[in-house]
Order: sequence, then structure tokens, then C-alpha cells
Amino acid sequence: MKDLTKGKPSTLILAFALPIFFANLLQLTYSLVDTRIVGTFLGEDALAAVGATTTLSNLIIGFLQGLSGGFAIITAQKFGAKDYKDVKKSFAMSLLIGTGIALFFTIFGLLFLQPILKMLNVPANLLETAKSYIFIIIAGLVVTYLYDACAAALRSLGDSVTPLVILAISVILNIIGDLFFVVILKSGVKGAAIATVLAQSIAFIVCWIYMIKRYELLRLGREDFKNPSSAMVKNMLSAGLSMGFMSSLVNIGSLTLQTAINKLGRDYIVAQTAARKLTEMFMLMFGVFGNTMATYCGQNLGAGKIDRIKRGIWLSILYTCIWCTFAIIASYTIGDKLVYLVTGTDNKNVIENATRYLKFDTLFYYVTAVICIVRNAMQGLDDHITPIVSSMLEMLGKIVIAFTLVPHLGYTVVIIAEPIVWFVMVIPLIVQIFRMPVLKQTSLS
Repeated sequence: MKDLTKGKPSTLILAFALPIFFANLLQLTYSLVDTRIVGTFLGEDALAAVGATTTLSNLIIGFLQGLSGGFAIITAQKFGAKDYKDVKKSFAMSLLIGTGIALFFTIFGLLFLQPILKMLNVPANLLETAKSYIFIIIAGLVVTYLYDACAAALRSLGDSVTPLVILAISVILNIIGDLFFVVILKSGVKGAAIATVLAQSIAFIVCWIYMIKRYELLRLGREDFKNPSSAMVKNMLSAGLSMGFMSSLVNIGSLTLQTAINKLGRDYIVAQTAARKLTEMFMLMFGVFGNTMATYCGQNLGAGKIDRIKRGIWLSILYTCIWCTFAIIASYTIGDKLVYLVTGTDNKNVIENATRYLKFDTLFYYVTAVICIVRNAMQGLDDHITPIVSSMLEMLGKIVIAFTLVPHLGYTVVIIAEPIVWFVMVIPLIVQIFRMPVLKQTSLS
């Protein structure tokens, strides 16, 4: 465990963020390898089928990850306040409430999968392939959530190393599973999905066993699931649903944009798939320091140390802006090579459009860095409304662009869409962060 309320903020933030960075890098590496395996061994049609449903899986899984992260903020606050009884209860509630929500998404998603895919404008020749892949991913949502909840609980106590180690095991198993099911058993995209769910299941089991053996604070008994205070449940739902909806609103906008892209044809679907995979890589550090700030601010708010919170926010923005500069340089020097590395395609139309996307969008990453740091810090400081307002603006902007401009102006509009909405959605965050009463104090008595 790591107490983030004591010690030099810069050292603590970097030490806590580094394992998260490697964890996210591992996850991204798997995603890129998975994409390359599908593209190389199954062809561009299979890659397009998976890419056409990626935004749907990102929407649901992103919500569940946000939910677990929001619940963990309450755990972090209780840990910072040294309220160890409620640390256990908050973790127990995160398992109970979150599993119920994940189960609902599983049932709803499987029952209505066919109309959902048609609503996404998945091309008819890709529909069955896409359905066979996303069906398995949705069927595994409960185990996906359970792993995320356990990893988030560990991070709330300051342990960002254990989730990294367990994720490394999961990624290795996932890649081996991909090769086994796709290359050896010839199971197609279904094999890639099965490998993903199996690896997540193993990750959850390993994480759970480690937690109950290593941390008494996370070793739950029946009493921890009973009679939670109404105030705690309210706070957990507020934080969890806020983080979940914050992620979902962003992904709904991307999902809507994907429906417009799906009408442009296979080349543009593959180009967008590659561009988004590389965007995830370039934006890796935003999520790292965003997650760090949620835990850091939560613990320090619980301890009443406001000066440390303000210092941490500024440091995180600085670190991510340095990263932005490297992302811009990469997109302009090796962008086309990275697109080929991800897709394995020599299709000039795919490479050109994906590279255009990267070169334009990376120029505006500094805005995104501020967005990710500030809205996660706000969640840790119990402002669960402003981040949703900001994310809602992003969603609405993408929806408007998808329905009004993409059909007439094509992929060029897709490229400029996100920077436009970034400038809009950062406004309420900047206004509110300077107005928050809690940040105008030096400490809480």
C-alpha cells in the first residue's frame, strides 16, 4: 500500500503513475497485436468487422471501467481518512453493485445485439463476422468488471504495481490464446474474442487470490456486505455512475461517428481502426495521469490536504504536455510506418487517411491533456457533475458532425471532428476548476 498524503508530490505521482503507464502500455500492446493477428491471418474484411464493433465494446467496457474507478475513489477517500471499516464496506459494495450492472449489460446486449449492429450500419457482408466477435466479448462482461473492480481497489490503496504484474500475465496469455485459436484452430474472429475473455478470467482469479492473501483491508466477510450506510451508497453511486457516464458519453459520440464511417466503406473503416489504435497509444499518458489524479486527489481530500492536491494537478498537466510533444513528433516522422505496423496492409488509401488523421489531431493533444487531468481530479474531489457536462458536450458535438457533415464531406470531417469538440468541452472544466470552493482552501480541518 502507498499513502499518497505524505511525501514529495512529484516523486509520489511519478512512482504511482509509472506502473499504471506500463499496465496501460501492456493493454495497448495486446490490442495492437490482436489487431495485427486478425489483419494478417484473417484479412482486411475480418479486421473491418472487428473494427466496426470496437466502439460498441469500448462503450460498454468503458462504462464498467469508469464505474469501478468511481467506486474506488470512495475507497481511496476512506483510506486517506484512515476509516478502514468503510474501506472494506466500499469495496464490498463496488463488487455487489457493479456485478449487478455488468449482468444487466450482458443480458441486454445479447438480447438486442442484432438490431444494435444494424443501427451501427455495419456493412451486410461483415455483419455475421462482427456479430460472432462482439457476442463473446459481451458474454464476458461480468468477469471483465470483476477484474477492473479488484485492480481499482488495489490502486485506491496506493498499490499500482500488482495490477501491472497481473495484467502482464493476462496479456501474455491473451496473445498466446490469439495465436492458438486464430492460427492453429482456425477459429476466426471468434477465437480472438474467446482468448480475450479467457485471459480476463484468469486475471481476475489471480488478482482475487493475491488480494485476500496480501491485504487484510480487502479481505471481505459477510458483515462487509450488510447494512451499508445510505450516505456511502449514495456517494458510491454518484462517483461510480459519474465516472461511468463520463466514459460512456465520450464513447457514444465515438460510436455515432463510427456509424457514419461505416457507410464510407471498408478502406475507411480500416483506416479509422488503425488511427484509433494509434491514438490510444499516443493518448496513453493522459489516462495514466488521469487515473493517478483520481486516486491522489481522493486520498488527499480524505486527509484534508488541499495544497498537495493543487500541486499534484499542475505537475500532472506539465508531465502530460511534455508527452504531447513526443506524440506530435512521432505522427509526423513515423506515422505511416506505425499504421502499417498495426494493420499489416499495403493499401495506400488506408495508410494515407490514417496518417492524415494522426498528423492533424496530435497537434491539439495539449487540450486533451488538460481535459483528462482536470476531469479526473474533479472526480476525486467529489465534483461528479462538471465532468459529465464536459463529456456530454463532446458526445453532442460528435453526433451533430456525424449526422450533418460526414455524409457530405467524408473522412476529412472525421479527422477534424475531435479537435473541434475538445476546445468546446474544455471550457466548463477550466471555468469550474478555478471556482471550486475546496481548492480555494489550503487544508480541511
